[in-house]
Parts: sequence; C-alpha cells; structure tokens
Amino acid sequence: MNYSEKVMDHFMNPRNVGEIENASGVGQVGNMKCGDIMKVFLQIEDGRIVDAKFKTFGCGAAVATSSMATELVKGKTVEEALQVTNKAVMEALDGLPPVKVHCSCLAEEALHAALWDYAQKNNIVIDGLKPPVEDVEELHHHE
Repeated sequence: MNYSEKVMDHFMNPRNVGEIENASGVGQVGNMKCGDIMKVFLQIEDGRIVDAKFKTFGCGAAVATSSMATELVKGKTVEEALQVTNKAVMEALDGLPPVKVHCSCLAEEALHAALWDYAQKNNIVIDGLKPPVEDVEELHHHE
C-alpha cells in the first residue's frame, strides 16, 4: 500500500480523537464488510461547528480520513460542512489507494449522520442532507 505522507501523518498523529459530552450531533456508521466503525461528535453553536471529535475502530486509512474530515469541518457552518465530501477528504490527504476509497466515504457518511442527528434534535431541516445509512457498503461499492 502506498500511502501519502499526509495519510501517514493523520494515522500516526490523528487530530480530534475522543468524544464530546452532550454533543450537538453524534453520527455512527460502519462498513460491516471490513469492520470499520466511525463515530463523529459535533459541537454546533449558532449553526457553526465549533468542535468536532471522532472515535474510529478500523484500519489506518479509516483513522486518517476521520481525522481529516473533522479538521475540515471545524469552524464551518452546517451547510458548508455538507460540502465536505469523500472527494474533498481524499484531496486533502493527497489521495488514497483505490482499495481504501471506501474509508473516505465512511468519513463523509459519519459526518452527515452527525449533522442529521443535530437537525433531528433541533427540528431543523438542512438542505441536501439525507437520512444516514447503517452499512455504508450498500452506497459506495467500488471494489
């Protein structure tokens, strides 16, 4: 596997690991096939993400993509956070090996699941946000 320096850096020194107590939104998604599980916690104030943390059980690429995804959404509005796609995460990491692309999809879905949770708790609708899926493999099948 050829990982970029950025992927290795986020794997060895992941940012934002942990939980946020009483988080505004929490999203958990998994990929049953490879056993990766990601949980994302968002602290949202006045429609802006002031903090993001994650817990990931999975491979190095899963850890790196969660780390980068939480970095990318910090300080953004809820709407801007929706623009953080798996492609944006991969570009920020200087690419992923094809077999690990699903990890960036997981990161995107976990993020969206946390935003969905926040929207549900506050009875708001976020344009373009879809209900989360449990098993991400159904959505993005790249292998």
